Amino acid sequence: MDLFEHASQETKRARAPLAVRMRPRSLEEFEGQEKILGPSSMLRRAILRDQLQSLILYGPPGTGKTALAAVVANMTESYFVRLNAVMATVKDIRTVVEQAKERLRLYNQGTKLFLDEIHRFNKAQQDALLPFVEEGLLVLIGATTENPFFTINQALLSRSRVVQLEPLSVESIMRILQRALADEVRGLGRYSVSIEDGDLSWLAEAAGGDARVALNALDLAVEVAEPDPAGRRIIDRKLLSEALQTRLVSYDRAGDGHYDLASCLIKSIRGSDPQAALYWLARMLLGGEDLGFIARRLVISAAEDVGLADPQGLVVANAAAQATERVGMPEARIILAEAVVYLATAPKSNSAYLGISQAWEMAEKTGTVQPPRHLRDTHYPGAKKLGHGTEYRYPHDFPDHWVEQQYLPDELKEAIFYRPSDQGYEAQIACLCAARSEISSHE
Repeated sequence: MDLFEHASQETKRARAPLAVRMRPRSLEEFEGQEKILGPSSMLRRAILRDQLQSLILYGPPGTGKTALAAVVANMTESYFVRLNAVMATVKDIRTVVEQAKERLRLYNQGTKLFLDEIHRFNKAQQDALLPFVEEGLLVLIGATTENPFFTINQALLSRSRVVQLEPLSVESIMRILQRALADEVRGLGRYSVSIEDGDLSWLAEAAGGDARVALNALDLAVEVAEPDPAGRRIIDRKLLSEALQTRLVSYDRAGDGHYDLASCLIKSIRGSDPQAALYWLARMLLGGEDLGFIARRLVISAAEDVGLADPQGLVVANAAAQATERVGMPEARIILAEAVVYLATAPKSNSAYLGISQAWEMAEKTGTVQPPRHLRDTHYPGAKKLGHGTEYRYPHDFPDHWVEQQYLPDELKEAIFYRPSDQGYEAQIACLCAARSEISSHE
């Protein structure tokens, strides 16, 4: 590298966003992710010893995926190549492979390939990487915000370790911001910045676990702040709020957000927590989730989790689904909220769900068992000659419209699939079933 190339790189670095300039250069500067990078963690030891194997870094934006790759680049003796899957092609991969072969042959130097947004690669592009990762020519470090088990080929996954990064804590983001304010070379230390700890903490919390959002908001606030007569740039919450603008709700309708938040909503309803259920509903609606999907999940929950403890729950959920389709947003959120609160506060029973699950399993095993003759169809000529319907007892001819009678095949006559709970309305059903069972046992 000559003097002009060095000057060009320094100029680019100076113009880069604060989040890029402040990327950690070592593991000591890396904040957060203690679970995977703690002092005794396998990943930390592998990085320090330069024995890293292929891995997929998976987590929300701003949690340190690219930063961790930068640390590896600074610490490895291998040649480090960076590609972005949005722009890279199979031709680019072939070029990386050919150069990796040359370096290995001439200098006995390995190659580490950092592939950002690896989920953007299609199956053919991922397949092009596979043989070189498998033979160890390339150590792949993939980064993705989407669940790799949905977006990465199974063959590539089986040859890589998936490392999940979590949103950063407020304390971690605070330390990152403080380091940026103090750093005179890469950060904002060359400015005379005045900011209250409470306002900095507010920004760290408002960033929602995303260090990039926090750093870039702070960078913008400092850049646009007018220095006072003493040359100080006073940064307050109002200015930070304007720089931050509206924090986007983290939600991916086609990936993890779609499934994880739906799971949170249903589990909150099942757990009878209306506060949490409303929160997850709001998150899904703010994220632009399909109203029909939410409504269908509520209908299923009404049958599976509320069930016969409150049969009205299914009526409410179904009515909400129909009304939501007719009304649309923004008013549909009120309709869905009513259904969510009703289901969350209703008594719970999964007896119908358990009953059909057990009956389904039995039906798969005994699908060739013949039905009892007295229950078989009698509408066609000759049915009675075959004994169909013989000795069938018509329940409406008996007191309470019920009569003891075998409805299951002989092979299954003792089977019990439905076991009523003692919750809500189903407690009445349980009493009725118990009474009839008592009568049957004496006949």
